[in-house]
Amino acid sequence: MNNSKVLLGMSGGVDSSVAAALLKEEGYDVVGVTLKLYDYSELGFDPPHGGCCSIDLINDARLVCAGLKIPHYVIDLRESFRHNVIENFIDSYSRGRTPNPCVNCNTHIKWGEMIRTADKLGCEFIATGHYARIDHFSHPPKLMKSADPDKDQSYALWGIPPEVLSRTLLPLGNLAKTETREIALKYSFPNAQRPDSQEICFVPAGDYSHIIREKLGDNDDSLQPGPIYDTDGRKLGEHAGYANYTIGQRRGLGIASDAPLYVVKINPHEKSVIVGRQRDLMARQFKAVDLNWLIDLKDVPSQIIVRIRYRHKGSPAELVIENGTALVTFKDPERAITPGQSAVFYDGDQVVGGGIIDHVADSADPTDIGLT
Repeated sequence: MNNSKVLLGMSGGVDSSVAAALLKEEGYDVVGVTLKLYDYSELGFDPPHGGCCSIDLINDARLVCAGLKIPHYVIDLRESFRHNVIENFIDSYSRGRTPNPCVNCNTHIKWGEMIRTADKLGCEFIATGHYARIDHFSHPPKLMKSADPDKDQSYALWGIPPEVLSRTLLPLGNLAKTETREIALKYSFPNAQRPDSQEICFVPAGDYSHIIREKLGDNDDSLQPGPIYDTDGRKLGEHAGYANYTIGQRRGLGIASDAPLYVVKINPHEKSVIVGRQRDLMARQFKAVDLNWLIDLKDVPSQIIVRIRYRHKGSPAELVIENGTALVTFKDPERAITPGQSAVFYDGDQVVGGGIIDHVADSADPTDIGLT
């Protein structure tokens, strides 16, 4: 039995609820905390049923804690979330990039603000309901993929400060989602059958431009009309604001063509969107910045597996690190490498670090962009 005190982030969903039950079964002194990250009224839209930070989810977290006889608190982190997540999201889209807000939330909120709250409450550990594992038998501890590859969330955790891995517990790392729901049903949790959320929590129904419009106004450059060009520079049409587009997008272009066209580049300086064929989405090389390493830099292998989006399974690549920048060269071309997205580096099942994709080699000149 372990009677150490642990602060558990509880969204009100089934995953964090089961994490609370498992930690209590193991003898931990669990304190549940729900993070109040924003108000839907401030974002200008009504919450979806059971949306994150909604009254329904906060009540479910409270009911689960009451049933487990553990304390439950709600802490207001709206200012930190606005600064670290929402403003970064808006800035990225206004610069023609596609951000990972969940990565920033994990890095700055769950493994930033929660650690500070844990210290105030005298908690030795923090925990969440993420599907990933911490190998505490290694020194220092290792961040590992989930045992369930279909639910693995390690991709979104690369930004965790390495010094807090030893204080992190991930109780669901060895479970499949079906097992989690079975445990929730055993405990009669009210959220046992609640569907997983598939949307970004502060964006209404995938409308990314809405949040930009609410914060920056309709006159922001990213929302203004501009040209759509093909890869040869020929104008094919007009777009309604480049913030509405992401690399690899096919639908909603409004262009007639004898073959499918995809967004292959966004040029915010010219307010233009470049479209091309499937082959124009392929590239082998990119630079990553804002790096975070979970192992000693000298131990990072040069031959590595890299994931470039959440559902990407990972591909072998060569890694060169210099002056805080990583140059990644895939063995084979990859589709739709997207500036603003996370590149996460794996050695087998271990997450060794990650960074933000900054510059991608042009498909016409697919290698040797260098680190300068």
